[in-house]
Amino acid sequence: MTRRSPFRVPATLTSAAAALVILSGCMTVHGEREIVPAVSKAEAAKALQHFTDGFNKANRTLDPKVNASYEAGALLSIDEAGIKAAHATRPQGNPNFPGLTLKDAHFTVPKQAGWPKSFLADAVSNRKDRGGNYTRWFLVFSRDAVDAPWRAVYLSTLPDNKVPELARDADGYAEAVPAGDGPSGLTVDPDKLSRSYTDYLKTGEGELFASGPDTDLRRRDRAAKSHTVGARIQWVDQPADFPPVALRTKDGGALVFFASYYHQQKTVFKGSTMNVSAAVQGVMAKPVKQASKITLTYLTGQAVKVPAKDASGKIEVLNLIEARTSARVP
Repeated sequence: MTRRSPFRVPATLTSAAAALVILSGCMTVHGEREIVPAVSKAEAAKALQHFTDGFNKANRTLDPKVNASYEAGALLSIDEAGIKAAHATRPQGNPNFPGLTLKDAHFTVPKQAGWPKSFLADAVSNRKDRGGNYTRWFLVFSRDAVDAPWRAVYLSTLPDNKVPELARDADGYAEAVPAGDGPSGLTVDPDKLSRSYTDYLKTGEGELFASGPDTDLRRRDRAAKSHTVGARIQWVDQPADFPPVALRTKDGGALVFFASYYHQQKTVFKGSTMNVSAAVQGVMAKPVKQASKITLTYLTGQAVKVPAKDASGKIEVLNLIEARTSARVP
C-alpha cells in the first residue's frame, strides 16, 4: 500500500498567500455540467487551514455551534457530540487545549461533474499514536454548490499512515466512484455499504467483511460484555444516510468513507441504579443523574477498502472513529 498525490501544498499556507494564488489562477467553470477537477490547489489548502483553525477554536471554547462552520455530515455529528460532552464537564471551556497542527499536506483530487464535489486531504498531525509516532490525518472535504464552503465530512487515521494506491489519470487526478448513480464495479456499492456493515454486525452472517477489530472481533467483544455482574447490555446496529465518498484504487477496488449507527442499551438489575456521568448528560435532551436503564446512541465513521466485483478478497475496515451522539432513559 502506498500513498501518492498530484499536489503537495504546505498545510500552513497563509490566507493571504492562498488568496493570491486563487486570484492569479482564477477561471470560470460550470461544475454542474463539466467534468472538472473538484478543487484547486489553493482552495484545498485554504479548506484544510480553515478546518484546523475551526477545530482548535471549537476545542478551546467547547462551543458546539462552532463545529458547523468547518464540518458537515457524519464528522459534524461526531465532533459536535464530543464538544457537547466536553462542555458538560468543563463549561468554562478549555483554553489550554493543545492546538492541532497539520503539516506536509497532500491533496487527492478527483474530476467530477455535478454536486456534491469532494476531495481528500492528508497531512501529518502533532498527535501521536500508541507507538509514539505522529499520525497522518486523512480528511474528506465536500461541498454542495460553487458558492458553498468546503467542510470536512469524514476523518480517518490509516494504518502505517498509508492509503491504498489510488487510480489516477494522465494528469494525476483521482477517480470518484459513483455512489448509487451507476455501476460501481465493487463487491458492494458505496451507498449500500452502511447497511451491509450493520447487517453483518447484527447477524455475523456472510463473507463480505474481513476479520478485524471492527468486524468479527467487535461481535465477539459485545458477546463477552453482554452479561456482566449486575447488568445486561444489548446492541442494535443501524445504517446511516450520510453520503459516502469513494475513490477508485489502482486494482479496480475503492477506498470508501461511510458512516453507521449503533445503539447500546444498558439495564441494571431490578432495585438498583447506575450513575450517569456529566459527559453522558451533555448529550441528553433531558439530563438525569441516575437511571436503571439507559440507551446510548453512537455514530461511527469508517474508512474501508472494497475489492472489485471480479476480484477475490473481502472488505477491510481500515479505520473507525466514533462518538456518543445521544442518550436517553425510558
